[in-house]
Amino acid sequence: MDKGTLVEFRVQGDSRLGVVDRPDGKTRWFVVDERGQSHSLAPRQITHTVNGQTYKPSEIAKFLEQVKPYLDPSSLEVAWELLVEDGETVTPSQMANLLFSESDAPQCYAAHCLLSEDKLYFKQKGDAYEPRTATQVAERKHQIEVETQKAKGQQEFLGRVEQALKGEPVEWQRHDRQRLEALEKYAVLLADIVRTGVNFDSLARAYPPGVPVLETMNMLGRSATPQAAFQLLIDIGWWNTHENLFLRRSSIPVQFPNKVLEVAQQRLDFPPTDLDVNRLDLTHLKVYTIDDESTTEIDDGLSWELLPDGRERLWVHIADPTRWLIPEDDLDLEARKRGSTVYLPTGMIPMFPEVLATGPMSLVQGKICCALSFGIVLDQTGSVEDYRIHPSLMKPTYRLTYEDVDEMLELGVEAEPEIAAIANSAQRRKAWRYNQGAISINMPEAMIKVKDDDISIDILDDSLSRQLVAEMMILAGEVAARYGQAHNIPLPFRGQPQPELPPEQELLQLPAGFVRSCAMRRCMPKSEMSITPVRHAGLGLDTYTQATSPIRRYSDLLTHFQLKAHLRGEVLPFSAEQLKEVMMTVTSTTQELTMVERQTNRYYALEYLRRHPQQVWQITVLMWLREDSNLALILLEDLGLQLPMVFKRSVNLGEQLLVKVSLADPQKDMIQFQEIIYQEAQSAAN
Repeated sequence: MDKGTLVEFRVQGDSRLGVVDRPDGKTRWFVVDERGQSHSLAPRQITHTVNGQTYKPSEIAKFLEQVKPYLDPSSLEVAWELLVEDGETVTPSQMANLLFSESDAPQCYAAHCLLSEDKLYFKQKGDAYEPRTATQVAERKHQIEVETQKAKGQQEFLGRVEQALKGEPVEWQRHDRQRLEALEKYAVLLADIVRTGVNFDSLARAYPPGVPVLETMNMLGRSATPQAAFQLLIDIGWWNTHENLFLRRSSIPVQFPNKVLEVAQQRLDFPPTDLDVNRLDLTHLKVYTIDDESTTEIDDGLSWELLPDGRERLWVHIADPTRWLIPEDDLDLEARKRGSTVYLPTGMIPMFPEVLATGPMSLVQGKICCALSFGIVLDQTGSVEDYRIHPSLMKPTYRLTYEDVDEMLELGVEAEPEIAAIANSAQRRKAWRYNQGAISINMPEAMIKVKDDDISIDILDDSLSRQLVAEMMILAGEVAARYGQAHNIPLPFRGQPQPELPPEQELLQLPAGFVRSCAMRRCMPKSEMSITPVRHAGLGLDTYTQATSPIRRYSDLLTHFQLKAHLRGEVLPFSAEQLKEVMMTVTSTTQELTMVERQTNRYYALEYLRRHPQQVWQITVLMWLREDSNLALILLEDLGLQLPMVFKRSVNLGEQLLVKVSLADPQKDMIQFQEIIYQEAQSAAN
């Protein structure tokens, strides 16, 4: 090339014009740009040569001004329409003649710029350009339109995010929701911190973000990590600060499908024919339903009557949801998929649609209700002497809370002698079970409730009323199992292997109370399900099944299906193999529910403690988790919470100490306590 030749070249991806100054070795050239900067260029860096005359670096700006009027990209479409049919290639010089009827240096360079920057009509082929086919152009136009719309959508999305970040109301669009739902799926990975114990960095490496998440987070200038995605969803008001990631990570359905809700409403509007045409009329009995005040699904009631021969009969009436469904229908399959009602501090997720569960399926005070009633006569020791099971009609007389019943028992209300009689039977029954080997483990149980943003923690006390109800439910479960065993009916029997408890001498060496109970609890094997009767060591029963919560537990519903079909003399809805298969599915589901309930309760327990950093708590050292590291399980006595604590000195099991929370992070599932001395506790109290 001659000195003064004008060339286009690329430096770090940018195109520039420069004037050839002199050679640089055998193959390279020094080129000076319009700023006077010198560049040593290899031939491959030179993208175009302007022929016809020589230039000085100071003339480059003027040359570009001459080129500028010809840089109209729309003119290429006209040229393409003329050339596409023949498909012949065209050089920048030929294109200049075609577009501008001139081929001087400014026009040729303008044609080069148009062709080299064009992504639609022409593609480069050596030093010339070939027109794309009509099909290719149509496809590229569509792609450009899609990209344009995408860019527009991104800008609009960014605008709505900015609104949301300012706290302004936002109407999210369908495409926004797709972005946000992708972020949701990524953010719920934080739940794996609790499940697996991995840290944030490891989690981010193990689960790299997908393209939608990466694109959205980069667009918003945020790091693409599960924690950042979680925080973004909170910042824009899509989630609240305490979004339940455990629930979202699970397969638990929160809402009912529209089809199921429609079926529920149809059953309510047009009740199906009652298959139990010979229900026993028990509406003459006084019936007590006893629950927490907040309970809305009322599935059991109790009665007592004196028989002509002087014996006493207890009645345990259980709600009859099978009156409203049949095996394998939409309602039954939805309940099976859910496995159980889920109880969380923030509220419950029911197994059946509320319109049925709290209405005709429940035992509603003052209304004639369908039930499955267990009439039971106990002997003097508390053993079952006689029993009968009937589909029935009954009418709940009183809806009582546990506190109501405790007060009635304490005051000895003369107008309600039935309550005292049921309580006496429950005590006799409990004594009988312990004579049969039942194992008593009394540990405080925390009940955590969240209303609005307030968290409350109460201890469920083991009151007489709760013992009364528990004993009656266990009694009905034994009777249902005995009936199934006697008639060879496959049922979801529940058992528990005999535990290998520590020797009595070893237990006596432990402090009495919670420490001893904790040691025994560690030895208790998990309960197990079987389609044939099996002993339940913990309850002291040779056979047992759960039958008293069919609105809230699917296994109880299975028991009702089987028992009621047999009582009607019909073929059982589930064979042994079918029942076994359904039980396996339901057991897997309920294990997941239990885990979500446990994790959610722990989250709010830690959040409660985080909000009370100055509170002094009395704790009891329950057991060692790792004695060599001084890591123990402690009981916060006022809250009924059992949590880990690392001690900085030697402590003994059963020792009672005062502690404060030094760190609580529910999202990371972290809790740390520090022991305080008595003087500090007095200062904190003052």
